[in-house]
Amino acid sequence: MKVVIVDDTHINLVLMSRLLEKLPDVDTVAFQSAPEALAWCRAHPCDLLVLDYMMPDLNGLDFIAALGGEARERAPVLMVTASQEVEVRHRALENGANDFLIKPIDKIEFLARTRNMLELRRATLALQSRASTLAGEVGKATAELRAREQETILLLCRASEYRDPETGAHIQRMAHYSCLIAAELGLSNEEQACILNAAPMHDIGKVGTPDHILLKPGRLTPDEMDIMRQHALIGYNILKASEASMLQLAAVIAHTHHERFDGQGYPNGLQGEAIALVGRIVAVADVFDALTSVRPYKNAWTLDAARAYLLDNSGSHFDPQCVDALLRRWPGVLEIRERFRDCARQDAA
Repeated sequence: MKVVIVDDTHINLVLMSRLLEKLPDVDTVAFQSAPEALAWCRAHPCDLLVLDYMMPDLNGLDFIAALGGEARERAPVLMVTASQEVEVRHRALENGANDFLIKPIDKIEFLARTRNMLELRRATLALQSRASTLAGEVGKATAELRAREQETILLLCRASEYRDPETGAHIQRMAHYSCLIAAELGLSNEEQACILNAAPMHDIGKVGTPDHILLKPGRLTPDEMDIMRQHALIGYNILKASEASMLQLAAVIAHTHHERFDGQGYPNGLQGEAIALVGRIVAVADVFDALTSVRPYKNAWTLDAARAYLLDNSGSHFDPQCVDALLRRWPGVLEIRERFRDCARQDAA
């Protein structure tokens, strides 16, 4: 343990240094000049500061104040003073002193006070070390949990792809489009990552859609469309019971990505900002990629046609802010389309 002693009287420095030598594992650094001691303390850590109150260049109270909050946190202060005035003690406590000794120093009391303060310092450092270790363990456990959540999402998405093989890399593209929109809207990096990982679950409810409807090459009848639309609620019911935050977000996306900004969507006919922001984001990303990709019932639209559709339906089908955000990130959109091309994609450039 490192103890710094500051006193303008040489004999006091010698006396306190000799007494501290009796304590195990203690090294002392003594200063007769308060400014020199202050410079040293600002550059080096210590475990206890034994500080005289009355000094010519810098008194003990000013010394503590000059150290700043960080220094006071890492080093307890034992103030040594010839003054017995209560006001002086109160001011010292307010400035960060932890204990007091009255001159002339009593050897037994000095050793007892310093020993106790150093033991407290050891205990504090041990607690800080333990807290740091626990924080690391919690961070590791959280990372492992998120990895398992992401693995679960990918496995469920893979199961969904087996039911709907024509979608190809759709879930990857629309998830990255969603992340682009989130970034442009100013969402945090953590929120962007959550959307990127949860958005692929948007159509997981299609596992409950009959094949003759899901894979029908032509347009659906009104009755078939009613059955198809149930996938939003099915997906929500699949995911909502999970305690994993990622799957809870995926449940919200599955439930709301077919709502329309004008309230004409499904399953609940929500309007405007009553629709969760993640749902509004994914709605734009999902429709844009569906338009520009081949489906059993249609050819791929051109990029210009898809852009025009988004703009024409901004404020009715889509949240205008989400549409504008995607279009402002157009170079990123093109890069994502190129990176996640379907193996045999016939879409238009």
